[in-house]
Amino acid sequence: MEQQPAVESVGMRLFGELYRGRRVLLTGHTGFKGSWLALWLTELGADVTGAALPPDAAPNHWDLLGLDIPDHRLDIREYHALARVVKDVQPEIVFHLAAQPLVRRSYRDPLETWATNVMGTANLLEACRHTASVRAIMVVTTDKCYENREWERGYCETDRLGGHDPYSASKAAAELIAASYRSAFFHEAQAPLLATARTGNVIGGGDWSEDRLIPDLVRAIAVGHALEIRSPLATRPWQHVLESLSGYLLLGQKLLEGRREFAEAWNFGPEPEGNRTVADVLTRLKSHWPELGWKMTDRPQPHEAGLLYLDSTKAHTQLGWRPVWPLDEALAATADWYRAYLSDDGIESRSQLAAFIAQARANGQEWSAP
Repeated sequence: MEQQPAVESVGMRLFGELYRGRRVLLTGHTGFKGSWLALWLTELGADVTGAALPPDAAPNHWDLLGLDIPDHRLDIREYHALARVVKDVQPEIVFHLAAQPLVRRSYRDPLETWATNVMGTANLLEACRHTASVRAIMVVTTDKCYENREWERGYCETDRLGGHDPYSASKAAAELIAASYRSAFFHEAQAPLLATARTGNVIGGGDWSEDRLIPDLVRAIAVGHALEIRSPLATRPWQHVLESLSGYLLLGQKLLEGRREFAEAWNFGPEPEGNRTVADVLTRLKSHWPELGWKMTDRPQPHEAGLLYLDSTKAHTQLGWRPVWPLDEALAATADWYRAYLSDDGIESRSQLAAFIAQARANGQEWSAP
């Protein structure tokens, strides 16, 4: 369990204090991104309930955090089980992060991917439709929901959705489901406000997912092996997990305030300098963690996009959201987290959250105002 440095040293009067005392349902709380969001919401004073499958890795960030919140273990493909939890919790806002989140796994099990990401999303929205307490819903998808044309420019929210692999296509379908519910069921004045969020390749401590660059590196270090790299020239929008979560929480604040104009799709990606190749990220990461080692593989691989950027102009201009940590700081924080864990020095999630908030305040981020 994590040691407890004082997050209060930077204060938690964030997001207009709108989360304090709010009933929040968080699906996917046992996953990498969901566990970080569960931590942040509890620090904000929210009354958080989680709904998810058990963690699929050991160790995992959720168990290491040791958060004391109601923890419902269920499969979002099972509508009645999910609907019972929504009815019992009576949430005011729902953050939907539960998903099958891996491209390569979607090739191995496309039906699981489609059922989880498409019908799981539909199940949640239908349950919310029949729960009068719900005022706001945030559905998290991915930067990969766009029809990838290997453009040099970033994709913006009005670009065409699509997907070559089952994961990407299922997330594009989840966007369409959300848009359909917004138009067909959530258009009346008292209906919940529903937004979707698309973020880049998130990094940070506590991720042990399969077939992801940094978790694979950490596993290789733990056993003294060099990692095989499959796509060194693939370019992605890299960002720390806390960047995307700050976007979700800021957008959720606007929805809770009843701002219907924000019930749309939003990109939360890094600044242009965060769009880097896998090889460049590895080189930068090694400067913070010299023990890292890798080698290239020439084995055939399933298709993955080669070039992918996000255009977050809309979030910059309309929400006032911007990234806090440049890529090198995000990589340094990630390396520090794993190095501390592997050295049995505990985990640094709360202290890194405090550092992120302090930097946001120093940068003048509106959501961080005390």
